[in-house]
Amino acid sequence: MIYTPEEHSISPDRIDPDAIKIARRLQSAGHHAYIVGGAVRDLLVGNDPKDFDIATDAQPNRIRRLFRNSRVIGRRFRLVHIFFGPKIIEVSTFRSETSAGFQNEYGDIEEDAFRRDFTLNALYYNPADGRMIDYVGGVKDIRDRKVKPVIPVDRIFDEDPVRMVRAIKYQVATGFTLMGKLRRQIRRCADLLAQTPPSRMTEEVFKILLSGNSQGIFRECIAYKLLGHMVPGPAILASTDSRYRERLLSRLGDLDEEVRYGEDRRSRAIAYLCGDYLFEHTQTGRQERIPFTEAFAEIKGLIRPLVPANKDVEMALVYLIRRRKHYRRLGAFEPTPPSQRQRQEDEPWDGSRDGDEAGPTRPGRRRPRRRRSPRPRQAPPQSPQPGDPR
Repeated sequence: MIYTPEEHSISPDRIDPDAIKIARRLQSAGHHAYIVGGAVRDLLVGNDPKDFDIATDAQPNRIRRLFRNSRVIGRRFRLVHIFFGPKIIEVSTFRSETSAGFQNEYGDIEEDAFRRDFTLNALYYNPADGRMIDYVGGVKDIRDRKVKPVIPVDRIFDEDPVRMVRAIKYQVATGFTLMGKLRRQIRRCADLLAQTPPSRMTEEVFKILLSGNSQGIFRECIAYKLLGHMVPGPAILASTDSRYRERLLSRLGDLDEEVRYGEDRRSRAIAYLCGDYLFEHTQTGRQERIPFTEAFAEIKGLIRPLVPANKDVEMALVYLIRRRKHYRRLGAFEPTPPSQRQRQEDEPWDGSRDGDEAGPTRPGRRRPRRRRSPRPRQAPPQSPQPGDPR
């Protein structure tokens, strides 16, 4: 099915200008290029897309030659990231329908459509003429408010277990309904999620935390018993302590509010995820003077097997320690008003704020020694020579 601009009602003004530039340059070089995936889905639903991805028939090396501000990533399936300052636009080559997993086997647009996970993500928008191409009935499923798989249900999660998390994420973000077969298959295949590499699970969990819908997604992941394979520490506490579970979900609701107002840093997500645990369930968090190294280890242990950057964990811990005075047993820490938040983030951390609760140094870093200015060297006294008036 091909939908005209009048039929799908997507306004070109809502599309990232840099994504349009990429598509037009690829097309002017003789290639096909389309905006695909979640961006098209969000535009149809009425949400504001966070990312714009491009699919093309140009292979990665060719894309790299056309865009100097790019790099090729991945080994199992190669992608190209094009940089516009801090913003990254991902460009992928059409995959073959016969390719398994993430192998580097390229095909045409129709084959690529049948390699997508769900129908609502298998739509192709051409910014040149505004037409949208639908091979799998994705527009009808969006209008019917349903999440349906493109790949057969009996093998969709065997190929990529992370699709279970994505199905729940799409359900919560759009308010759509999961098919009955899909729900039953998620419950059957939940244990497959344990095979996911830590680096990939880290990216997926942080996408959820910074999506603005983390509260609802975590609630559904708990219900489907997926959270234990994503972040086992909070999942175990949530299953044994109902008060902790409700406080955790409440904190994630606060995080969603901050994300909607533009605060989408990983360090802030880690703080909201770990604050209740640190101050209520560890001896380190109850101490009058919190040792930074031990608290850092507590947070890293809680979120294992996730592997965020140490810098993000350090900033999250500093955020929590600064707000320790606002901590209440039932209400955890209170979010800082926006008027004070920017001022506090701009202040340099010197290890002595809030009664020096953070300790003298951060883990893995030595405090630089104070260099003393060298004393001027004095000439040694000389004995008087013959004929010297002294």
